[in-house]
Amino acid sequence: MKIKVGISSCLLGHEVRYDGTHKHLRLATESLSRYFDFVAECPEVGIGMSIPRKPIRLIGNPEKPEAVAVHDESINYSKALTEYGENKAKQFHDLSGYIFMKNSPSCGLFRVKVYQENGYPSHTPGRGLYAKALTDAHPLLPVEESGRLCEPLLRENFVTRVFAYANWQDMLKQGLNTKAILDFHVRYKYTLMAHSPSKYAELGRMLADAGNHDVDALAERYFTELMTTLKSLASRKTHTNVLMHLQGYLKKKISSQEKQELAGIIDQYRTAQIPLIVPITLLRHHFNNHPDPYIHKQAYLQPYPDDLSLRNAI
Repeated sequence: MKIKVGISSCLLGHEVRYDGTHKHLRLATESLSRYFDFVAECPEVGIGMSIPRKPIRLIGNPEKPEAVAVHDESINYSKALTEYGENKAKQFHDLSGYIFMKNSPSCGLFRVKVYQENGYPSHTPGRGLYAKALTDAHPLLPVEESGRLCEPLLRENFVTRVFAYANWQDMLKQGLNTKAILDFHVRYKYTLMAHSPSKYAELGRMLADAGNHDVDALAERYFTELMTTLKSLASRKTHTNVLMHLQGYLKKKISSQEKQELAGIIDQYRTAQIPLIVPITLLRHHFNNHPDPYIHKQAYLQPYPDDLSLRNAI
């Protein structure tokens, strides 16, 4: 089954923007749609605004801005957009991610302009009201903006989080128990290490006496830390650390020449001569020839389907 992911309707090519146009995101329709079942929403249309329509913008306090019509600030859409987001958040309990339209006063996640009385935007940016209502209700949900997905590291990070979130939800459906949490942690051990070695160690300590804790409270705590950790971007340094750990499982299984080749490839990745997919592919080749039950469980070697090609550019 495909993973359900929310998305701003205009990013799927729907002509719902204020001027009757769209902002088609080909990454979504030509790549991610192979594995994501997109749930499209345009909150402005959802609250009854027409297509085309007068544009809106945010004004006032960036921490709690209001959405008003550009031509007449007495026409206020703040309550409608916020309530629409809160209602949708209740319906979207089965989503594993969300892609929002950048800069939108309803859907923008980051750097949305909030205009002041002098006619200029505040130095402190805001967040679209619909996006804020949704993210407040689902703070661990992987979310990203359309524009930021053009950056390879951010794109790969978002997709990694979506698949991790979906895998956790699948685990919950099968029945929550201490063993399931421990098995999940084993699966994501090296993924966590790539994002934050210190957090990986901290989560390991958290689970060391898992059997002595209430399973629901432990699961909530663990998942919160997991998703928070995965939001931080993995670096070449931390990836190299993981690659070298994985290399250690092969030291008694491959020849000296193969060890030398693998070490050289990992170092070429470390020094930014090649992308991550190259050492990953070589490691997978060796583990296919020399299977290891523990490594076979690791999500790190294939956190999402290969044909998304996300590690080709990082």
